[in-house]
Amino acid sequence: MLIIFTLLALLFSAIFCVMFWLRPDVQKFICLAGTVLFLVLAAILLYEIRHNGILTLQVGNWPAPFGITLVADLFSALMVLITAIIGLVTLVYALEDVNTERKSKGFYPVFLFLLFGVCGSFLAGDVFNLFVWFEVMLVSSFVLISLGSTKAQLEGAVKYVILNFIASGFFLTGVGILYKATGSLNMAELALIIREKDTNSGLLTLSAIFFFMSFGIKSAVFPLFAWLPASYHTPPVSVSGLMAGLLTKVGVYTLIRFFSLIFVKEMEFTHTLLLIVAGLTMVSGVLGAMAQNEFRKVLSFHIISQIGYMVMGLAIFTPLALAGAVFYIIHHIVVKTNLFLISGIAKTVNGHYLLNRGGGMYDRFPLIAALFVISAFSLAGIPPLSGFWGKFILAKAGLEAGQVAIVVVSLAVGLLTLYSMVKIWNSVFWANDPETKELPEGEEGFTQSSLLRKKYLLVLPVVVLAMITLFLGFNPDFLLSLSNDIAGQLLNPEPYINSVLKP
Repeated sequence: MLIIFTLLALLFSAIFCVMFWLRPDVQKFICLAGTVLFLVLAAILLYEIRHNGILTLQVGNWPAPFGITLVADLFSALMVLITAIIGLVTLVYALEDVNTERKSKGFYPVFLFLLFGVCGSFLAGDVFNLFVWFEVMLVSSFVLISLGSTKAQLEGAVKYVILNFIASGFFLTGVGILYKATGSLNMAELALIIREKDTNSGLLTLSAIFFFMSFGIKSAVFPLFAWLPASYHTPPVSVSGLMAGLLTKVGVYTLIRFFSLIFVKEMEFTHTLLLIVAGLTMVSGVLGAMAQNEFRKVLSFHIISQIGYMVMGLAIFTPLALAGAVFYIIHHIVVKTNLFLISGIAKTVNGHYLLNRGGGMYDRFPLIAALFVISAFSLAGIPPLSGFWGKFILAKAGLEAGQVAIVVVSLAVGLLTLYSMVKIWNSVFWANDPETKELPEGEEGFTQSSLLRKKYLLVLPVVVLAMITLFLGFNPDFLLSLSNDIAGQLLNPEPYINSVLKP
Protein backbone atom coordinates (compact mmCIF):
# COMPACT_ATOMS: atom_id res chain seq x y z
CA MET A 1 0.00 0.00 0.00
CA LEU A 2 3.00 2.29 0.41
CA ILE A 3 3.17 2.74 -3.36
CA ILE A 4 -0.41 3.91 -3.71
CA PHE A 5 -0.17 6.20 -0.67
CA THR A 6 2.82 7.93 -2.27
CA LEU A 7 0.77 8.65 -5.39
CA LEU A 8 -2.41 9.55 -3.52
CA ALA A 9 -0.58 12.15 -1.44
CA LEU A 10 -0.08 14.13 -4.65
CA LEU A 11 -3.43 13.32 -6.25
CA PHE A 12 -5.58 14.29 -3.26
CA SER A 13 -3.50 17.42 -2.64
CA ALA A 14 -4.13 18.48 -6.23
CA ILE A 15 -7.87 17.75 -5.93
CA PHE A 16 -8.13 19.74 -2.71
CA CYS A 17 -6.35 22.64 -4.39
CA VAL A 18 -8.95 22.57 -7.17
CA MET A 19 -11.71 22.60 -4.56
CA PHE A 20 -10.24 25.86 -3.23
CA TRP A 21 -9.79 27.35 -6.71
CA LEU A 22 -10.70 30.88 -5.60
CA ARG A 23 -8.37 30.77 -2.58
CA PRO A 24 -4.73 30.64 -3.75
CA ASP A 25 -3.60 31.33 -0.19
CA VAL A 26 -5.27 28.09 0.93
CA GLN A 27 -3.91 26.25 -2.10
CA LYS A 28 -0.40 27.27 -1.07
CA PHE A 29 -0.62 25.50 2.28
CA ILE A 30 -2.31 22.43 0.78
CA CYS A 31 0.40 22.19 -1.87
CA LEU A 32 3.19 22.58 0.69
CA ALA A 33 1.65 20.00 3.01
CA GLY A 34 1.08 17.54 0.17
CA THR A 35 4.63 17.92 -1.12
CA VAL A 36 6.14 17.44 2.34
CA LEU A 37 4.01 14.32 2.85
CA PHE A 38 5.11 13.08 -0.57
CA LEU A 39 8.75 13.55 0.45
CA VAL A 40 8.27 11.63 3.70
CA LEU A 41 6.50 8.75 1.94
CA ALA A 42 9.13 8.65 -0.82
CA ALA A 43 11.92 8.38 1.77
CA ILE A 44 10.06 5.56 3.57
CA LEU A 45 9.49 3.82 0.21
CA LEU A 46 13.20 3.81 -0.63
CA TYR A 47 14.12 2.65 2.89
CA GLU A 48 11.57 -0.17 2.72
CA ILE A 49 12.80 -1.41 -0.67
CA ARG A 50 16.46 -1.14 0.31
CA HIS A 51 15.88 -3.39 3.32
CA ASN A 52 12.99 -5.66 2.26
CA GLY A 53 13.09 -5.89 -1.53
CA ILE A 54 10.93 -4.87 -4.47
CA LEU A 55 7.34 -3.78 -3.83
CA THR A 56 4.48 -4.33 -6.29
CA LEU A 57 0.84 -3.32 -6.39
CA GLN A 58 -1.79 -4.94 -8.61
CA VAL A 59 -4.53 -2.32 -8.90
CA GLY A 60 -7.98 -3.76 -8.19
CA ASN A 61 -6.36 -7.11 -7.26
CA TRP A 62 -6.19 -8.04 -10.93
CA PRO A 63 -3.17 -10.35 -11.19
CA ALA A 64 -0.37 -9.52 -13.59
CA PRO A 65 -0.26 -9.40 -16.56
CA PHE A 66 -3.99 -8.65 -16.85
CA GLY A 67 -4.33 -5.59 -14.62
CA ILE A 68 -2.53 -2.33 -13.93
CA THR A 69 0.79 -2.99 -12.24
CA LEU A 70 2.82 -0.56 -10.16
CA VAL A 71 6.38 -1.59 -9.30
CA ALA A 72 8.88 0.06 -7.00
CA ASP A 73 12.43 -1.29 -7.18
CA LEU A 74 15.54 0.57 -6.07
CA PHE A 75 15.83 2.55 -9.31
CA SER A 76 12.23 3.76 -9.41
CA ALA A 77 12.17 4.46 -5.65
CA LEU A 78 15.34 6.55 -5.87
CA MET A 79 13.84 8.54 -8.75
CA VAL A 80 10.63 9.09 -6.77
CA LEU A 81 12.66 10.38 -3.81
CA ILE A 82 14.70 12.83 -5.89
CA THR A 83 11.43 13.97 -7.51
CA ALA A 84 10.04 14.73 -4.05
CA ILE A 85 13.17 16.68 -3.05
CA ILE A 86 13.20 18.77 -6.22
CA GLY A 87 9.45 19.26 -6.02
CA LEU A 88 9.66 20.68 -2.51
CA VAL A 89 12.60 23.04 -3.10
CA THR A 90 11.16 24.40 -6.36
CA LEU A 91 7.78 24.89 -4.70
CA VAL A 92 9.39 26.97 -1.94
CA TYR A 93 11.19 28.99 -4.63
CA ALA A 94 7.92 29.41 -6.56
CA LEU A 95 6.22 30.99 -3.54
CA GLU A 96 8.32 34.07 -4.27
CA ASP A 97 9.02 33.57 -7.97
CA VAL A 98 5.53 32.92 -9.40
CA ASN A 99 3.29 35.98 -9.50
CA THR A 100 -0.21 36.22 -8.03
CA GLU A 101 -1.94 36.05 -11.41
CA ARG A 102 -0.42 32.67 -12.24
CA LYS A 103 -1.16 31.35 -8.76
CA SER A 104 -4.81 32.36 -9.15
CA LYS A 105 -5.05 30.49 -12.47
CA GLY A 106 -4.16 27.05 -11.14
CA PHE A 107 -0.40 26.97 -10.62
CA TYR A 108 -0.56 24.88 -7.45
CA PRO A 109 -2.82 22.02 -8.63
CA VAL A 110 -1.03 21.82 -11.98
CA PHE A 111 2.32 21.71 -10.17
CA LEU A 112 1.05 18.76 -8.11
CA PHE A 113 -0.37 16.98 -11.17
CA LEU A 114 3.04 17.31 -12.85
CA LEU A 115 4.75 15.64 -9.88
CA PHE A 116 1.96 13.02 -9.95
CA GLY A 117 2.68 12.24 -13.60
CA VAL A 118 6.44 12.08 -13.06
CA CYS A 119 6.08 9.80 -10.03
CA GLY A 120 3.62 7.54 -11.86
CA SER A 121 6.00 7.23 -14.81
CA PHE A 122 8.71 5.92 -12.50
CA LEU A 123 6.37 3.39 -10.86
CA ALA A 124 4.56 2.12 -13.97
CA GLY A 125 4.88 -1.62 -14.48
CA ASP A 126 3.14 -1.96 -17.82
CA VAL A 127 3.81 -0.16 -21.08
CA PHE A 128 0.37 1.24 -21.88
CA ASN A 129 -0.10 2.80 -18.47
CA LEU A 130 3.35 4.31 -18.80
CA PHE A 131 1.90 6.09 -21.84
CA VAL A 132 -0.99 7.35 -19.68
CA TRP A 133 1.43 8.72 -17.08
CA PHE A 134 3.41 10.39 -19.85
CA GLU A 135 0.29 12.18 -21.02
CA VAL A 136 -0.53 13.39 -17.49
CA MET A 137 3.01 14.76 -17.33
CA LEU A 138 2.78 16.30 -20.81
CA VAL A 139 -0.51 18.12 -20.21
CA SER A 140 0.64 19.44 -16.83
CA SER A 141 3.99 20.66 -18.13
CA PHE A 142 2.32 22.30 -21.13
CA VAL A 143 0.01 24.25 -18.81
CA LEU A 144 2.91 25.31 -16.58
CA ILE A 145 4.92 26.53 -19.58
CA SER A 146 2.02 28.50 -21.05
CA LEU A 147 0.55 29.80 -17.75
CA GLY A 148 0.74 33.58 -18.01
CA SER A 149 0.23 33.63 -21.79
CA THR A 150 3.14 35.85 -22.77
CA LYS A 151 4.17 35.66 -26.42
CA ALA A 152 7.46 33.91 -25.64
CA GLN A 153 5.71 31.39 -23.41
CA LEU A 154 3.07 30.51 -25.97
CA GLU A 155 5.67 30.15 -28.71
CA GLY A 156 7.77 27.87 -26.52
CA ALA A 157 4.72 25.90 -25.38
CA VAL A 158 3.59 25.24 -28.96
CA LYS A 159 7.02 23.89 -29.93
CA TYR A 160 7.14 21.84 -26.75
CA VAL A 161 3.74 20.23 -27.16
CA ILE A 162 4.05 19.52 -30.91
CA LEU A 163 7.33 17.62 -30.49
CA ASN A 164 5.98 15.73 -27.51
CA PHE A 165 2.81 14.80 -29.40
CA ILE A 166 5.06 13.34 -32.08
CA ALA A 167 6.85 11.42 -29.32
CA SER A 168 3.48 10.08 -28.17
CA GLY A 169 2.78 8.90 -31.72
CA PHE A 170 6.09 7.03 -31.84
CA PHE A 171 5.30 5.54 -28.43
CA LEU A 172 1.90 4.18 -29.50
CA THR A 173 3.37 2.77 -32.70
CA GLY A 174 6.02 0.99 -30.66
CA VAL A 175 3.32 -0.33 -28.31
CA GLY A 176 1.37 -1.79 -31.23
CA ILE A 177 4.39 -3.53 -32.73
CA LEU A 178 5.54 -4.83 -29.35
CA TYR A 179 2.09 -6.27 -28.61
CA LYS A 180 2.00 -7.90 -32.03
CA ALA A 181 5.37 -9.54 -31.40
CA THR A 182 4.75 -10.72 -27.82
CA GLY A 183 1.04 -10.54 -26.97
CA SER A 184 1.72 -8.66 -23.75
CA LEU A 185 2.41 -5.14 -22.45
CA ASN A 186 3.31 -5.99 -18.86
CA MET A 187 7.01 -5.17 -18.52
CA ALA A 188 7.87 -8.18 -16.37
CA GLU A 189 6.05 -10.59 -18.68
CA LEU A 190 7.65 -8.94 -21.71
CA ALA A 191 11.07 -9.54 -20.19
CA LEU A 192 10.19 -13.17 -19.54
CA ILE A 193 8.74 -13.76 -23.03
CA ILE A 194 11.66 -12.17 -24.83
CA ARG A 195 14.23 -14.14 -22.80
CA GLU A 196 12.53 -17.54 -22.89
CA LYS A 197 10.54 -17.70 -26.15
CA ASP A 198 11.45 -17.48 -29.81
CA THR A 199 9.98 -14.05 -30.57
CA ASN A 200 10.25 -12.20 -33.87
CA SER A 201 13.55 -10.34 -33.51
CA GLY A 202 12.80 -8.11 -36.49
CA LEU A 203 9.56 -6.84 -34.97
CA LEU A 204 11.27 -6.36 -31.61
CA THR A 205 14.05 -4.30 -33.17
CA LEU A 206 11.50 -2.20 -35.07
CA SER A 207 9.57 -1.64 -31.84
CA ALA A 208 12.81 -0.71 -30.09
CA ILE A 209 13.49 1.97 -32.72
CA PHE A 210 10.06 3.55 -32.20
CA PHE A 211 10.49 3.54 -28.42
CA PHE A 212 13.96 5.00 -28.83
CA MET A 213 12.49 7.83 -30.95
CA SER A 214 9.79 8.50 -28.34
CA PHE A 215 12.07 8.38 -25.32
CA GLY A 216 14.78 10.17 -27.26
CA ILE A 217 12.50 13.17 -27.82
CA LYS A 218 11.55 13.21 -24.15
CA SER A 219 15.23 12.90 -23.16
CA ALA A 220 16.30 15.54 -25.70
CA VAL A 221 19.04 13.44 -27.33
CA PHE A 222 20.62 14.25 -30.68
CA PRO A 223 18.98 15.09 -33.09
CA LEU A 224 15.63 15.24 -31.26
CA PHE A 225 16.33 18.09 -28.84
CA ALA A 226 15.16 21.23 -30.67
CA TRP A 227 12.07 21.66 -28.49
CA LEU A 228 14.03 22.01 -25.25
CA PRO A 229 16.11 25.19 -25.75
CA ALA A 230 13.09 26.73 -27.49
CA SER A 231 10.81 26.33 -24.46
CA TYR A 232 12.68 25.98 -21.16
CA HIS A 233 13.73 29.64 -20.98
CA THR A 234 10.18 31.02 -21.32
CA PRO A 235 8.23 30.22 -18.08
CA PRO A 236 9.01 31.45 -14.55
CA VAL A 237 12.39 30.18 -13.44
CA SER A 238 10.93 27.90 -10.76
CA VAL A 239 9.03 26.08 -13.51
CA SER A 240 12.16 26.00 -15.68
CA GLY A 241 14.16 24.56 -12.79
CA LEU A 242 11.59 21.86 -12.06
CA MET A 243 11.34 20.82 -15.69
CA ALA A 244 15.09 21.03 -16.31
CA GLY A 245 15.77 18.81 -13.34
CA LEU A 246 13.08 16.17 -13.82
CA LEU A 247 11.37 15.89 -17.19
CA THR A 248 14.24 14.85 -19.42
CA LYS A 249 15.31 12.36 -16.72
CA VAL A 250 11.96 10.61 -17.09
CA GLY A 251 12.95 9.97 -20.70
CA VAL A 252 16.40 8.72 -19.65
CA TYR A 253 14.85 6.51 -16.96
CA THR A 254 12.54 4.85 -19.48
CA LEU A 255 15.42 4.39 -21.94
CA ILE A 256 17.41 2.59 -19.25
CA ARG A 257 14.40 0.57 -18.11
CA PHE A 258 13.37 -0.58 -21.60
CA PHE A 259 16.85 -1.23 -22.98
CA SER A 260 17.94 -3.23 -19.94
CA LEU A 261 14.72 -5.13 -19.24
CA ILE A 262 12.94 -5.60 -22.58
CA PHE A 263 15.11 -4.88 -25.62
CA VAL A 264 18.07 -7.15 -24.87
CA LYS A 265 18.13 -9.45 -27.92
CA GLU A 266 19.77 -7.19 -30.51
CA MET A 267 22.10 -5.37 -28.15
CA GLU A 268 24.93 -5.12 -30.64
CA PHE A 269 22.70 -2.93 -32.82
CA THR A 270 20.66 -1.02 -30.20
CA HIS A 271 23.49 -0.24 -27.81
CA THR A 272 25.86 0.75 -30.61
CA LEU A 273 23.18 3.18 -31.76
CA LEU A 274 22.87 4.47 -28.20
CA LEU A 275 26.63 4.96 -27.96
CA ILE A 276 26.76 7.02 -31.16
CA VAL A 277 23.78 9.09 -30.06
CA ALA A 278 25.40 9.67 -26.65
CA GLY A 279 28.53 11.15 -28.23
CA LEU A 280 26.61 13.35 -30.65
CA THR A 281 24.31 14.53 -27.87
CA MET A 282 27.26 15.59 -25.71
CA VAL A 283 28.95 17.50 -28.52
CA SER A 284 25.89 19.19 -30.02
CA GLY A 285 24.62 20.29 -26.61
CA VAL A 286 27.88 21.82 -25.42
CA LEU A 287 28.49 23.60 -28.75
CA GLY A 288 24.99 25.06 -28.58
CA ALA A 289 25.64 26.28 -25.03
CA MET A 290 28.87 28.00 -26.06
CA ALA A 291 27.01 30.03 -28.69
CA GLN A 292 24.37 31.44 -26.31
CA ASN A 293 24.32 34.79 -24.53
CA GLU A 294 21.35 34.25 -22.22
CA PHE A 295 21.72 32.55 -18.84
CA ARG A 296 18.85 30.07 -19.15
CA LYS A 297 19.57 29.26 -22.80
CA VAL A 298 23.13 28.30 -21.91
CA LEU A 299 21.78 26.05 -19.17
CA SER A 300 19.13 24.59 -21.50
CA PHE A 301 21.72 23.47 -24.03
CA HIS A 302 23.79 22.00 -21.21
CA ILE A 303 20.83 19.80 -20.27
CA ILE A 304 21.16 18.25 -23.72
CA SER A 305 24.92 17.83 -23.37
CA GLN A 306 24.71 16.17 -19.98
CA ILE A 307 22.01 13.73 -21.12
CA GLY A 308 24.72 12.26 -23.34
CA TYR A 309 26.67 11.09 -20.30
CA MET A 310 23.66 9.18 -18.96
CA VAL A 311 23.00 7.51 -22.31
CA MET A 312 26.71 6.68 -22.49
CA GLY A 313 26.40 4.59 -19.33
CA LEU A 314 23.42 2.70 -20.77
CA ALA A 315 25.20 2.11 -24.07
CA ILE A 316 28.34 0.64 -22.46
CA PHE A 317 26.04 -1.58 -20.37
CA THR A 318 28.43 -2.91 -17.76
CA PRO A 319 27.70 -2.88 -14.01
CA LEU A 320 30.05 0.06 -13.47
CA ALA A 321 28.67 1.99 -16.46
CA LEU A 322 25.05 1.59 -15.33
CA ALA A 323 26.02 2.60 -11.80
CA GLY A 324 27.72 5.66 -13.26
CA ALA A 325 24.62 6.53 -15.27
CA VAL A 326 22.40 6.33 -12.19
CA PHE A 327 24.86 8.40 -10.12
CA TYR A 328 25.04 10.97 -12.90
CA ILE A 329 21.26 11.25 -13.18
CA ILE A 330 20.89 12.12 -9.49
CA HIS A 331 23.84 14.52 -9.56
CA HIS A 332 22.53 16.29 -12.64
CA ILE A 333 18.98 16.67 -11.34
CA VAL A 334 20.28 18.49 -8.26
CA VAL A 335 22.90 20.62 -10.00
CA LYS A 336 20.87 21.63 -13.04
CA THR A 337 17.83 22.60 -10.97
CA ASN A 338 20.07 24.72 -8.77
CA LEU A 339 21.71 26.52 -11.68
CA PHE A 340 18.31 27.48 -13.06
CA LEU A 341 17.25 28.78 -9.65
CA ILE A 342 20.47 30.79 -9.40
CA SER A 343 19.74 32.30 -12.82
CA GLY A 344 16.43 33.48 -11.37
CA ILE A 345 18.24 35.25 -8.53
CA ALA A 346 20.52 36.93 -11.09
CA LYS A 347 17.40 38.06 -12.96
CA THR A 348 15.93 39.43 -9.71
CA VAL A 349 18.95 41.63 -8.98
CA ASN A 350 19.89 42.57 -12.57
CA GLY A 351 16.48 42.67 -14.22
CA HIS A 352 17.42 40.37 -17.12
CA TYR A 353 19.14 37.10 -18.08
CA LEU A 354 21.60 38.53 -20.64
CA LEU A 355 25.24 37.66 -20.01
CA ASN A 356 26.72 40.66 -21.81
CA ARG A 357 24.77 43.10 -19.64
CA GLY A 358 25.37 41.50 -16.25
CA GLY A 359 28.23 41.85 -13.81
CA GLY A 360 29.10 42.85 -10.30
CA MET A 361 27.37 40.02 -8.46
CA TYR A 362 30.58 38.71 -6.89
CA ASP A 363 31.13 42.03 -5.12
CA ARG A 364 27.50 42.58 -4.14
CA PHE A 365 26.38 38.98 -3.49
CA PRO A 366 29.38 36.79 -2.52
CA LEU A 367 27.08 34.09 -1.09
CA ILE A 368 25.21 33.72 -4.41
CA ALA A 369 28.54 33.68 -6.25
CA ALA A 370 29.80 30.86 -4.01
CA LEU A 371 26.61 28.88 -4.53
CA PHE A 372 26.97 29.29 -8.30
CA VAL A 373 30.58 28.07 -8.19
CA ILE A 374 29.57 24.91 -6.32
CA SER A 375 26.92 23.98 -8.88
CA ALA A 376 28.82 25.17 -11.97
CA PHE A 377 32.04 23.38 -11.07
CA SER A 378 30.08 20.25 -10.23
CA LEU A 379 28.40 20.36 -13.64
CA ALA A 380 31.82 20.68 -15.29
CA GLY A 381 33.20 17.75 -13.28
CA ILE A 382 35.74 19.55 -11.10
CA PRO A 383 36.91 17.35 -8.19
CA PRO A 384 35.84 16.60 -5.55
CA LEU A 385 32.28 17.69 -6.42
CA SER A 386 29.55 15.24 -7.42
CA GLY A 387 29.96 15.76 -11.17
CA PHE A 388 33.57 14.61 -10.96
CA TRP A 389 32.60 11.27 -9.47
CA GLY A 390 29.89 10.70 -12.06
CA LYS A 391 32.24 11.45 -14.96
CA PHE A 392 35.09 9.48 -13.38
CA ILE A 393 32.93 6.37 -12.99
CA LEU A 394 31.67 6.61 -16.58
CA ALA A 395 35.17 7.21 -17.96
CA LYS A 396 36.54 4.24 -16.02
CA ALA A 397 33.70 2.04 -17.25
CA GLY A 398 34.32 3.16 -20.84
CA LEU A 399 38.04 2.40 -20.66
CA GLU A 400 37.41 -1.01 -19.09
CA ALA A 401 34.96 -1.80 -21.91
CA GLY A 402 37.42 -0.63 -24.57
CA GLN A 403 35.24 2.34 -25.61
CA VAL A 404 38.09 4.84 -25.76
CA ALA A 405 36.48 7.16 -28.31
CA ILE A 406 33.42 7.97 -26.20
CA VAL A 407 35.64 8.53 -23.15
CA VAL A 408 37.74 11.05 -25.08
CA VAL A 409 34.57 12.80 -26.25
CA SER A 410 33.19 12.92 -22.69
CA LEU A 411 36.41 14.45 -21.34
CA ALA A 412 36.56 17.05 -24.11
CA VAL A 413 32.92 17.98 -23.52
CA GLY A 414 33.72 18.36 -19.82
CA LEU A 415 36.37 20.96 -20.66
CA LEU A 416 33.96 22.84 -22.94
CA THR A 417 31.35 22.73 -20.17
CA LEU A 418 33.87 24.36 -17.86
CA TYR A 419 34.42 27.03 -20.50
CA SER A 420 30.67 27.78 -20.58
CA MET A 421 30.48 28.00 -16.81
CA VAL A 422 33.49 30.32 -16.71
CA LYS A 423 31.79 32.43 -19.37
CA ILE A 424 28.75 32.86 -17.10
CA TRP A 425 31.01 33.55 -14.11
CA ASN A 426 32.97 36.23 -15.94
CA SER A 427 29.87 37.93 -17.35
CA VAL A 428 27.44 37.78 -14.43
CA PHE A 429 29.63 37.60 -11.34
CA TRP A 430 33.19 38.79 -12.05
CA ALA A 431 32.71 41.64 -14.54
CA ASN A 432 32.25 45.22 -13.41
CA ASP A 433 28.82 46.19 -12.16
CA PRO A 434 26.81 47.63 -15.09
CA GLU A 435 25.67 51.20 -14.75
CA THR A 436 22.04 50.46 -15.63
CA LYS A 437 19.76 47.60 -14.69
CA GLU A 438 16.32 46.66 -15.94
CA LEU A 439 14.63 46.33 -12.57
CA PRO A 440 10.84 46.46 -12.31
CA GLU A 441 9.41 49.93 -12.03
CA GLY A 442 9.67 51.32 -8.52
CA GLU A 443 11.95 48.53 -7.27
CA GLU A 444 15.29 49.50 -5.78
CA GLY A 445 18.49 47.55 -6.18
CA PHE A 446 19.35 44.83 -3.67
CA THR A 447 22.25 44.35 -1.33
CA GLN A 448 23.09 40.88 -0.07
CA SER A 449 21.49 41.56 3.31
CA SER A 450 18.31 42.95 1.76
CA LEU A 451 18.19 40.03 -0.69
CA LEU A 452 18.44 37.52 2.15
CA ARG A 453 15.83 39.44 4.12
CA LYS A 454 13.29 40.18 1.39
CA LYS A 455 13.87 37.26 -0.99
CA TYR A 456 14.92 34.50 1.38
CA LEU A 457 12.51 32.07 -0.30
CA LEU A 458 14.67 32.35 -3.42
CA VAL A 459 17.95 31.81 -1.60
CA LEU A 460 16.98 28.99 0.78
CA PRO A 461 16.28 26.35 -1.93
CA VAL A 462 19.58 27.21 -3.63
CA VAL A 463 21.47 26.71 -0.35
CA VAL A 464 19.75 23.35 0.24
CA LEU A 465 20.61 22.05 -3.24
CA ALA A 466 24.19 23.30 -2.95
CA MET A 467 24.52 21.41 0.35
CA ILE A 468 23.25 18.23 -1.33
CA THR A 469 25.82 18.73 -4.10
CA LEU A 470 28.61 19.10 -1.54
CA PHE A 471 27.38 16.03 0.35
CA LEU A 472 27.37 13.90 -2.82
CA GLY A 473 30.83 15.20 -3.69
CA PHE A 474 32.56 14.76 -0.35
CA ASN A 475 30.62 11.64 0.63
CA PRO A 476 29.82 9.78 -2.61
CA ASP A 477 29.85 6.32 -1.03
CA PHE A 478 26.16 6.31 -0.10
CA LEU A 479 24.88 7.14 -3.59
CA LEU A 480 27.56 5.02 -5.26
CA SER A 481 26.60 2.00 -3.16
CA LEU A 482 22.95 2.53 -4.03
CA SER A 483 23.84 2.99 -7.71
CA ASN A 484 25.79 -0.28 -7.70
CA ASP A 485 22.81 -2.10 -6.22
CA ILE A 486 20.55 -0.56 -8.87
CA ALA A 487 22.95 -1.64 -11.62
CA GLY A 488 22.83 -5.17 -10.22
CA GLN A 489 19.02 -5.17 -10.38
CA LEU A 490 19.04 -3.83 -13.93
CA LEU A 491 21.47 -6.50 -15.13
CA ASN A 492 19.70 -9.28 -13.23
CA PRO A 493 15.95 -8.65 -13.74
CA GLU A 494 14.82 -11.99 -12.29
CA PRO A 495 13.81 -10.50 -8.89
CA TYR A 496 11.84 -7.78 -10.73
CA ILE A 497 10.08 -10.37 -12.89
CA ASN A 498 9.30 -12.66 -9.96
CA SER A 499 8.00 -9.85 -7.77
CA VAL A 500 5.40 -9.00 -10.44
CA LEU A 501 4.47 -12.40 -11.84
CA LYS A 502 5.07 -14.59 -8.76
CA PRO A 503 4.36 -12.39 -5.74
